Amino acid sequence: MSPSMVIAAGGIVVRVRAHGPELVLIHRPKYDDWSLPKGKVDPGEGIADAALREVEEETALRCELGDYVGTIVYTDETDSPKRTHYWLMSVVGERDFVPNREIDGRRWVSIDDATALLRRAEDRSLLDVITPAVALP
Repeated sequence: MSPSMVIAAGGIVVRVRAHGPELVLIHRPKYDDWSLPKGKVDPGEGIADAALREVEEETALRCELGDYVGTIVYTDETDSPKRTHYWLMSVVGERDFVPNREIDGRRWVSIDDATALLRRAEDRSLLDVITPAVALP
């Protein structure tokens, strides 16, 4: 029997600076990688609500939803199929980021730097979708 699909949600949190747009990445020590903030949808939780909750839990940034960016499908580290839904997000509040066992770093980076840091090709493909939308002055 094949494993059931894991449903997750997350965000591409963007801010615009004088030198151009930046987005936030998180560092996961378990995998020693940089990733977009995301996580599993809880039973009975809406996908958009899960995206906002997971982004806040992982980044300490309270956000609002922007445009729906899309879905990526891949096999996760446990060989389970995973479908992750992403939205553009903007920050509406922030608390102090406190590193923990799951997420030990948070970094604002340019889109080019994010492309270099993101491990998964699926994650990098989302940056191609969002680049025209966030590159506007």
